[in-house]
Amino acid sequence: MQHLNDKVAVITGAASGIGLALAERCAAEGMRLVLADIEEPALARAAQAIRNAGAQVLAQRVDVASAAEVEALAEAAYKQFGAVNLLCNNAGVGGVGAPVWAQTLDAWRWVINVNLFGVIYGVHSFVPRMLAGGEEGHVVNTASLAGLTSGAMISPYHVTKHAVVTLSESLYMELQMVNAKISASVLCPAFVKTKIGESERNRPQSGDFGQTSSEFRAMIQTMVEQGVPAEGIADSVIEAVKQGRFWILTHPEYEPAIRERVNAMLDGRSPEPNTEFAAARSRSSV
Repeated sequence: MQHLNDKVAVITGAASGIGLALAERCAAEGMRLVLADIEEPALARAAQAIRNAGAQVLAQRVDVASAAEVEALAEAAYKQFGAVNLLCNNAGVGGVGAPVWAQTLDAWRWVINVNLFGVIYGVHSFVPRMLAGGEEGHVVNTASLAGLTSGAMISPYHVTKHAVVTLSESLYMELQMVNAKISASVLCPAFVKTKIGESERNRPQSGDFGQTSSEFRAMIQTMVEQGVPAEGIADSVIEAVKQGRFWILTHPEYEPAIRERVNAMLDGRSPEPNTEFAAARSRSSV
């Protein structure tokens, strides 16, 4: 999908981080925007700023963990603009830093419902409408480097991001099988300057979610703060959409970790803990 001007983009998690950067980048391309986020005040501010820059914007408060709310978003998008050409299933949370056996069931449900079912609901509600519309389009699912590697202490996050990667691969292949005018990409960034380290602010009000150790929290926060700007990630996404490229790998310095994981599987070697965290921590201490 090389020409984006006047096309319609839907972006979840659009009030901050990668989602906001995507919204701004799509607006710069002349796209009409449907912005969704669970944080209504932040969403309203983001939408107004983008409107002030000249873009047409529909903003709707959405919890992507709710199938009904994502379906309502699709209905609103098509009622407002009559089509959707770019779907960015981007909303996500980081979760709690704890060993697998110490992750509470509420913590598992929270991360799975947002990171995985949020993408599933997006595909389920939008892709049939996009196919029926007959226009060219593209779906971008936000996964992570954590979907291509494995690590300790954030198992729900890794589990959901691995699932988003394979879901996206299946979606891409199936769209190819039916000769659709729609294609798909999966975004797998490493550390980006976002609020993902503050995901607890959007956690359900009730439930037992456990506790993250102060040391682990500080380590993650440091790596996020030293991450790349979200604007560069948005540029990479738009470039991939225009080129029809499936894999969006934004951190080449981590590619050896991906190769090492695959080689370890083929060699029958056991996994080693937190290779990506160790590498980032080493760089930050130099």
